This record gives sequence, C-alpha cells and structure tokens, in this order.
Amino acid sequence: MQPDSKNGHREAMSQHFPASDTVKEEQEVAEMGPPEGSAPMTSTVITIPRETPHRDHVLWSLFSTLFLNWCCLGFVAFAYSVRARDRKMVGDIIGAQSYASTAKCLNIWALVLGLLLTITLIAVFATVSAVNFRLYFRI
Repeated sequence: MQPDSKNGHREAMSQHFPASDTVKEEQEVAEMGPPEGSAPMTSTVITIPRETPHRDHVLWSLFSTLFLNWCCLGFVAFAYSVRARDRKMVGDIIGAQSYASTAKCLNIWALVLGLLLTITLIAVFATVSAVNFRLYFRI
C-alpha cells in the first residue's frame, strides 16, 4: 500500500527520519557553547632554555692522563675536568666553565708537550741508531 497524498507520504517518511523540529533543537544545543559557571579555557606555555651543554673535557683529560702524561699535566687536567663535571651537576654554571676552561688549557699543553717530546725522542733514537749502524758496519 502506497500513500497517494502528500500527507500519507509525510507519515511514511516520519517513521524513517526525525522531524525537522527535533533537528533544529539539536542544532541549537550544539551552538550554545560551554555551560555557565565553567572556567575559561587557558593554555600553558612551557619555555625550555636553549642552553648549550658546557663541555667538561673528561674524555680528553683521560686520554691525556693515559697517553700524554708528560709532567703530570694530563692528571691535573683530569682533576679539573672532574671538578667541572661536579660543578655542572650542582648547577654552578660559572664554576663549571672556569674549571672546564682550565682543564682545556692543561689538555692543550699536555698534547703539545707530549707531541714535541715524542717527536724529539723519535728523532734522537733515529739519530743514535744511524750513528751506531755506521760505526758497526764502518760505512
């Protein structure tokens, strides 16, 4: 049985679709916004300082202590590096920078002296070996 009139058609459609009044009420509720008495929406901004980590030169000092420890400069540099790391962990940035710069300076001196003394020892050893070779074979 099919409805012939417009009223019959509306009655058949009302069973499948909600009435237009209900749709309008739903739209009005959705447009109302937050309920009264609620706190306004706020946002929190967290700023993280872009501070570069200060180097404490512990690995360089350890290398200087183990391999280039002429005049104990590597060991003293290692002690200053550990102090710089301790100051950094406590939060004393200025103290950490001071100890780290001293450790860096000592590491540079240990490296330069270590290289110069090593090159000097190699040159002396080569010269003595060449002289002994000539004397032995009477060249």
